[in-house]
Amino acid sequence: MSGSAVPLDAETKVREMPERHREELRLWLRLLTCTTLIEEEVRKRLRRRFHTTLPRFDLMAQLDRAAGGMTLSDLSKRMMVSNGNVTGLVDRLVELGHVARRVSESDRRSQLVSLTPAGQAAFRGMAAAHERWIDELFGDLTRADMAELMRLLGKTKGSVRRALEKRGP
Repeated sequence: MSGSAVPLDAETKVREMPERHREELRLWLRLLTCTTLIEEEVRKRLRRRFHTTLPRFDLMAQLDRAAGGMTLSDLSKRMMVSNGNVTGLVDRLVELGHVARRVSESDRRSQLVSLTPAGQAAFRGMAAAHERWIDELFGDLTRADMAELMRLLGKTKGSVRRALEKRGP
């Protein structure tokens, strides 16, 4: 396989035997394939250009939106990862000088983390590049295509939420 070959994804594999797969499964696989392709490319570009990881970028994005900082627990919930994962990410970003820790004034048992000025500058550079990359990856879609896709994905999100509510805890 050459270096530029695209690996066979789950959606392509399903097309080999469409009679065995319902439309709902095929749709889910298409969504998953799109997400995976985009995420893999963003990960590569962050690593190559900024020597960072997508989880670090995501953590910095959360902190960039929280002027007063955030607790590790809040970061964990927002990022949908364990407290241990967040702690490791914060430790590394502290080492790099991008994040600072301080004790919370309202709860002395918890720490608040926030971007340092160097972290803000680094994140802003990454965020601008990230926006350009996403623009490039979606470049073949018209404004009307994007609006329709947003509408349909919103409808999909609602369908999933209603199904989960019916199922209960």
